[in-house]
Amino acid sequence: MTNPQHDTRIDFIYLSEPEMIEAGVGDLAKCVETMEETLILLARGDYRMAGASGNSHGAQINFPDNPEHEGMPANGPDRRFMAMPAYIGGRFRTTGVKWYGSNVENRKRDLPRSIHLFILNDSDTGAPLAVMSANTLSAYRTGAVPGVGVKHLAVENAETVGIIGPGVMSRTIFSASLTQRPTIKNLKIKGRSAGSTERAAQWFREKFPEVNVEVVETEQEAIEGSDIIIGGTSTSPDGPSGFPYFKTEWLKPGALVLAPAAARFDDDFVTSDARLVVDFKGLYAEWFNENGPDVTYEQLLGIPGNRWWDMVQEGTLKESDLANIGDIADGLVQGRTNDEEIFFYSIGGMPVEDVSWATDLYENAVSKGIGTKLNLWDVPELS
Repeated sequence: MTNPQHDTRIDFIYLSEPEMIEAGVGDLAKCVETMEETLILLARGDYRMAGASGNSHGAQINFPDNPEHEGMPANGPDRRFMAMPAYIGGRFRTTGVKWYGSNVENRKRDLPRSIHLFILNDSDTGAPLAVMSANTLSAYRTGAVPGVGVKHLAVENAETVGIIGPGVMSRTIFSASLTQRPTIKNLKIKGRSAGSTERAAQWFREKFPEVNVEVVETEQEAIEGSDIIIGGTSTSPDGPSGFPYFKTEWLKPGALVLAPAAARFDDDFVTSDARLVVDFKGLYAEWFNENGPDVTYEQLLGIPGNRWWDMVQEGTLKESDLANIGDIADGLVQGRTNDEEIFFYSIGGMPVEDVSWATDLYENAVSKGIGTKLNLWDVPELS
């Protein structure tokens, strides 16, 4: 009796950036739902990322300050290549990797700082399902993860948002926040330069004509009176003194601070009254394990969750003082109990988020016939 012949043909689809948009990459209300699912699966343990612990942010190539070899890139701000692989379970059960190069000098070429590509794979065979343009994938899922925090942690009647650093990340976070709190009607923006800040303000005015948009001069003005504050400023060569400073006295009772980038808080408030939430504790534990105690949080992009994890190791915080947003969304940890609590929500970003959103977009694309079908092989030459 002979074995039946297996179909060995492997096809996959390629999705350009316009096709990603057509497939719904910018549907932030849906993306927030998908990110909530993802963060719950993380907290439950139905995932894998890189590294022995399964919690690594990814593998990164950095360059020396003064390369010895001709043609090797030199170190610079955000100058790196990075691969971010992950598996996510639940209804997704897919695996993928985001690969990108980053160079701030790209701005002079009218290119984004980072240029992303994503590959989605079948978790059983390893065969590619899709290759995707991934700048929009990354940007929108980055906005949606803080949106999960807004859903569970912001006061119900939030009206005013303050933004410090109105770049692409802050724009997608604000857009996601509006899907969860349509009561928002005021936006205050603090940027680094007058020209770029006014251009950002104009973008918000055109995108959200129902929102009153005001440019402010100081961090204090952006923070005071805001129900939700978005810290979207990248790390500073000056270290923590150059990070956005969320002074305790400036924070409105009930405020939610979304911190996906560099941020500085008063340690005494962090260790006493603030409610501390992270996207996933395993990420910060692995960053600490990979880099050791001598690498400070300001060297790790200034993300406050890294500072809090350092404080856990120092004994000034307990691990139980940090809550996974997935556990809150899953009903396992108490979220907001009153309108006076102040929440700090640290977001480091993880490749599982790319995988889950990419899976939804792949399925949308297949159902709508979007994308270019490509063939890997009919029969593999080597097997």
